[in-house]
Amino acid sequence: MPVITNIDDLKRIYERRVPRMFYDYAESGSWTEQTFRDNSSDFADIRLRQRVAIDMTGRSTASRMIGQDVTMPVALAPVGLTGMQCADGEIKAARAAEKFGVPYTLSTMSICSIEDVAEHTSKPFWLQVYTLKDDDFMQRLFDRAKAAKCSAAVITVDLQLLGQRHKDLKNGLSAPPKLTVKSVANMMTKVQWGLGMLGTKRRFFGNIVGHAKGVKDPSSLGNWTNESFDQALDWDRIREFRKMWEGPLIIKGILDVRDAREALNVGADAIIVSNHGGRQLDGALSSIRVLEEIVEAVGDKIEVHLDSGIRSGQDVLKALAMGARGTYIGRAYIYGLGAMGEDGVTRALEVIHKELDLSMGLCGVTDVKKLTRDHLLIPEDFAGRWA
Repeated sequence: MPVITNIDDLKRIYERRVPRMFYDYAESGSWTEQTFRDNSSDFADIRLRQRVAIDMTGRSTASRMIGQDVTMPVALAPVGLTGMQCADGEIKAARAAEKFGVPYTLSTMSICSIEDVAEHTSKPFWLQVYTLKDDDFMQRLFDRAKAAKCSAAVITVDLQLLGQRHKDLKNGLSAPPKLTVKSVANMMTKVQWGLGMLGTKRRFFGNIVGHAKGVKDPSSLGNWTNESFDQALDWDRIREFRKMWEGPLIIKGILDVRDAREALNVGADAIIVSNHGGRQLDGALSSIRVLEEIVEAVGDKIEVHLDSGIRSGQDVLKALAMGARGTYIGRAYIYGLGAMGEDGVTRALEVIHKELDLSMGLCGVTDVKKLTRDHLLIPEDFAGRWA
């Protein structure tokens, strides 16, 4: 068993064990990847304020996200194609999250279906949904989530258009993937991954195939995907989705104060400040850079969470100290899943939890809920002077 001390250790193993097509899918952004890089590098510009001679015993990272108790305010973000990073990947990630005591968010574009994950877990998970045109499909998706006892729905609002991701185009990564001689040859070198895929029946989009109108097999999926995303989406349409789902609702993909206020007005219980991991509008600001402005505008009326760029417990600490009530990890747990399956997801959570706990103590904080901006040293122009 390799010694894992940080998320990068898992990433190195992940790169060796997973086919290049799926590694590139996770480890890439759109266009020049400026926003993808900034999401992580902007965290590094924030420093921590060290305190000493303070009783650091009895530390607690326990908190709540949308009314649910969590071991730490970190949820597993929705990641499409998780089941191609590792056989039955969504099930393994959900089980690891459940055992650790943090929320798992299943993507609509998952390989394992809502029902698959519900069958293999005992606690509720969250379902992420896209803003699709087909009302019948959307209502049935929400109904399936309710039947599976999902405890929250996460509506992604920043994918009306698909940002161009150069690596995915070159690798033939689409829905379904277009295999090339090069990609197949690479897959054949990933023996452990291949054996896992041979041993599972779940290799296609379980929430779509057999559920969406006209999608009876993977070959018919492409046209449905191209035609279903709603470029005419507006806030009235999101209000219609709010009526379809009676439970807690989270809106993901907010980067502007005006949109945060609109999300509040449609009755969301939380928003996620996110730029889709840098995979949509390249050149947009990093999530951490816009967080404070959004918290100041709506944070006393709605829970504000943060996604995109988190690779450590210190990143979690910084986001919480700047006002976020919860955070999400995507790539960090995918590295673990591709490297070591369910155990790797658990290891990623353990790494982040330990970094959060120890860093809190060294900052003189014993309760994660008491982190404030005073525990940080932030450059005066961090939010930027944008005309």
